Amino acid sequence: MKQKVGIIGLGIMGSAMSANLLKAGFQVTGYDIVPERVKALVEKNGVAATSCKEVAQKTDVVITSLPSNEALHEVVLGKDSLSEEGKSGLVVVETSTLTLEAKNEAYEALKRAGVEMLDCPLSGTGAQAARRDIVVYASGTRKVCEDCGSVFDGIARANYYVGEFGMGTKMKFVANLLVTVHNASAAEAFVLGMKAGLDPELIYKVISDSAGSSRMFEVRGPLMVNASYDEPTMKVELHQKDIKIISAFAKELHCPTPLLSTSAQLYTSALAHGWAKRDTASLCAVMEKMAGFERKKDGTR
Repeated sequence: MKQKVGIIGLGIMGSAMSANLLKAGFQVTGYDIVPERVKALVEKNGVAATSCKEVAQKTDVVITSLPSNEALHEVVLGKDSLSEEGKSGLVVVETSTLTLEAKNEAYEALKRAGVEMLDCPLSGTGAQAARRDIVVYASGTRKVCEDCGSVFDGIARANYYVGEFGMGTKMKFVANLLVTVHNASAAEAFVLGMKAGLDPELIYKVISDSAGSSRMFEVRGPLMVNASYDEPTMKVELHQKDIKIISAFAKELHCPTPLLSTSAQLYTSALAHGWAKRDTASLCAVMEKMAGFERKKDGTR
């Protein structure tokens, strides 16, 4: 029998994971503070829960996909929380990009309650998650990670065991540093090409098949080509949170990150333009304004 899976946090990533798990034949129980998200899960044949505690009661593995340290604290230690249930054999798979301090606090609280917690951040955008084209950075007790293999297969195209609890988050910091820089460099390249008179669709086609391509160029390039940023797969405001976390972590290690620091200014500029809810591909629009370039339909001045 397949494990019964719970998901707490049914936003962009959580809803995509729940849909793929349902397609894979898992029974999925979900909870979110936004009722409409739970309703959407039920419409896909998922099961609704009214609290984190109820999710734990009904499942074997609980995936948490949360926007902040505060949200994780509430899920683990708040009213009707996961730690209140203390269900023997329950595994909590934490997939959010949060600080190590917050994850360690949750780990210790769940350990006291007899619950095993894994630190398993995800690599990929919401659009990639919908296609099951993401990667799990699994960390924690190796045997428990291996036991969750079928769940990982239900949400991702690959999973890697990267070490003891917390190593998943460290690997995610490395990955998101590259995502931050590559997204910015893709935007810069598109604007340079368009201002020089190149068609954006042609830029995308040619560069995607060239040495200068990157996964971010391939994923966010189509959005930059069409200047389509209003249906985000990663919101600027959420990625800004990630940048702050990575920067603070690097500072603790006394490790310089000059490319991250420079790229971060572009994301701040996007916020200044009121684009917090837009996709991070909107850095292309930021760069267009900086370049004094006004796009026409054919991408030329």
